[in-house]
Amino acid sequence: MSSSVRTKADQTPKVWFITGTSQGFGQELVRVALNRGDRVIATSRAPQKVIEAFPDASDTLMAVSMDLEDPASVASAVAAAIQRFGRIDVLVNNAGYGMMGAVEEVSEDEVAAVFEVNVFALLRITREVLPHMRKQRSGHIVNLSSIAGLVGTTGFGIYNATKFAVEGLSEALAQELQPLGIGVTVVEPGLFRTDFLGGSLGVAPTKIADYADTVGQRRVWREENNWKQIGDPRLGAEAMVAAIDAPEPPLHLVLGKDSYERAVAKAERIRAEFEAWKDLSFSTDFRGTE
Repeated sequence: MSSSVRTKADQTPKVWFITGTSQGFGQELVRVALNRGDRVIATSRAPQKVIEAFPDASDTLMAVSMDLEDPASVASAVAAAIQRFGRIDVLVNNAGYGMMGAVEEVSEDEVAAVFEVNVFALLRITREVLPHMRKQRSGHIVNLSSIAGLVGTTGFGIYNATKFAVEGLSEALAQELQPLGIGVTVVEPGLFRTDFLGGSLGVAPTKIADYADTVGQRRVWREENNWKQIGDPRLGAEAMVAAIDAPEPPLHLVLGKDSYERAVAKAERIRAEFEAWKDLSFSTDFRGTE
């Protein structure tokens, strides 16, 4: 069954608050939600693009300009959403961007900027929405991570760091919110045909010759694979909605065969490594008093 078809068990329209909706996964999620008859607050730096993409949805779509880095702007957008639709059922933290470059090549300013959007803005928005979900004793938070949040990759070390942070945050948040009737799902897409390898990817201008055979080759790979990725973002959006609609939504949702295979391969490697060093690991426990 397509995730855009609402089941008889859930006839009440949901209210979605989705960030980063002018393109990619964000815009496809807006499309799926609207097709289901749901209500959507779509935030973007360019809300007019969202309005133009969905010209017939004025009654169910509220496109809002929101500065992710400005707490007042975030608070205003959430307040406007509550005033318009009365509640927020699903928060999707989708806004973010990538950063390519060796860990040593990326400047402090570049590191701070990507952490600000990928981690601190996500936290800012979540903390603004949570009081409303706690009052409702219901809701679901979807944090867009990446396979890069599970598996480190040459040339993406700083981006990996931001997405690993989202993973840990989401796991802890899920435990805190479960008793309150609020769910959490962290999504780990593989390579999808979005603008991630294009305008949504920051590339460190600094190049150190010693990394030419590692990070340098990754830079070439990026140019050769932009808009050739295997994943279909529309199908990815439908899969996310299907997971949220499930009776027991997953905490982790890998999207794409490539993401699944890389995640499973890492799990097997790390389990083997843990086992190989188990005796040394156990040797550090107190052995009791003499």
